[in-house]
Amino acid sequence: MAEYREILAETKDGVLTITLNRPERLNAWTGIMQTEVETAIRAGGTDDAVRCIVITGAGRGFCAGADMNGLQSIQASGGEQYQAKIPDLKPKPVSELEKTFPGRFGHMFACPKPIIAAINGPCAGIGLILTLFADMRYAAADAKFTTAFSQRGLIAEHGIAWQLPRLVGEANALDLLFTARKFTGAEAEKLGLVNRALAGEELMPFVYDLAEHLATQVSPRSVAIMKRQIRESYFQSYADSLAVADGEMEKSFATHDFKEGVASFVERRAPAFTGK
Repeated sequence: MAEYREILAETKDGVLTITLNRPERLNAWTGIMQTEVETAIRAGGTDDAVRCIVITGAGRGFCAGADMNGLQSIQASGGEQYQAKIPDLKPKPVSELEKTFPGRFGHMFACPKPIIAAINGPCAGIGLILTLFADMRYAAADAKFTTAFSQRGLIAEHGIAWQLPRLVGEANALDLLFTARKFTGAEAEKLGLVNRALAGEELMPFVYDLAEHLATQVSPRSVAIMKRQIRESYFQSYADSLAVADGEMEKSFATHDFKEGVASFVERRAPAFTGK
């Protein structure tokens, strides 16, 4: 396991938990954290022991946005320090899906494992953007959210202008971006920004029950292909999407997981999927 400075990473029972670990700063985002989170996700994406990835925050916050010290440095340098020394972790060659979704968080869309954001507390700015690139989002009902950018003289960064309207609709996206108002996890659920808002003490048990289900009860091959199908469909016609589905369905019939899925149902037992 890699040694990390600003995150924790632990794999247990098929679930990789990545914890943003600067609790004294409400897990404010830094270049180091950016590199470490991406490194951990990429490693989990290629690790057969990992079936699901959970991202959460240490302490009472999820991620309070970009570290203010970093923003002050950028402001003082007139923007010259904006391109921080964040290493390029992209594999060579880059997958077609990652080519379609470049930028800081596009690799999360290309990761073949399901990614769940467990938003346990304050979630702002780039921390909010991070959650938008997860596949599913669950939040504490009283967690506070904000886009924050307009109140810092910034713009809709890192793909949020493309992603947010697709989740909550244009009118709601413009409201959240223009006003930078604070809203709760409960409102985030109503907007469709998170899958579900739960009482704080219920959040992590719920998320881990879901992660365990994904790790043990469904085919990792099926999930990886479904995830790719959905993301590719953003730029496909219906006919193209259907053609991909037809081709992938035919391939599925020859796999171990298809045979195991049918056999476990008929035999009324838990499946033993291999991803093959």
